[in-house]
Amino acid sequence: MKLFALMLLTMMTGWANADEPAMSEIPDTLEERVKPCIICHRDADRIDRDAYFPRIAGKPAGYLFNQLRNFRDGRRFYQPMAILLENMTDEYMDEIAHYFAALPTTYPAPVAHALSPAESHAVETLMYSGDAERDLPACSACHGEALMGVQPYIPGLLGLPHAYVAAQFGGWRNGGIMRGQIPDCMSEIAKKLTQEEVNALAIWLPSRPVSGESATADALAPELARRCRTIVAGEGAAR
Repeated sequence: MKLFALMLLTMMTGWANADEPAMSEIPDTLEERVKPCIICHRDADRIDRDAYFPRIAGKPAGYLFNQLRNFRDGRRFYQPMAILLENMTDEYMDEIAHYFAALPTTYPAPVAHALSPAESHAVETLMYSGDAERDLPACSACHGEALMGVQPYIPGLLGLPHAYVAAQFGGWRNGGIMRGQIPDCMSEIAKKLTQEEVNALAIWLPSRPVSGESATADALAPELARRCRTIVAGEGAAR
């Protein structure tokens, strides 16, 4: 896996040591440099509803920048990403984030679920009302009423594969995507959910049709902005 990541890194850094005439025909553009990202994250023509890797096209630039920086700096840990990003500057990661944020996005069709009416109602309550007794805010309070995210730092929840949603909840609850269980508002929230609720959320979300647009940052309540300040701080990606 490390060898694979090093190969991708070599491609992304501009083909610097390649032999002359063949490689000289490849334009030195950001579009060419980020092509290795598409190997895992796919492009608009290869949507896979069962993919573990998420799409990154069309996601908020601030969110993408924060994730790149977190992988580089060890706040999230996945070895291939850490190797790819270890020598990248904030400025270059910001360019990459804005490039993918500007790409057109194709979403998979919703998938019918087999949740009972009671399970669906429980999920919708979490989505739109939360649970004050457990200090659980409504998902829509952060991710927007349309669940399409809040610009520029909070991603949407719709159009994501079931496998990816389930894996991320597992990581937030168990520390699998965060070295040393670094505090984060989503990890704190996910740990207050039951496993049954997590399972139902991961089934319900891919069943919803994608519609509407992402909200703007002023739609986020001040108390939630404070609670999730590590997510919405937004250093470096606000052009």
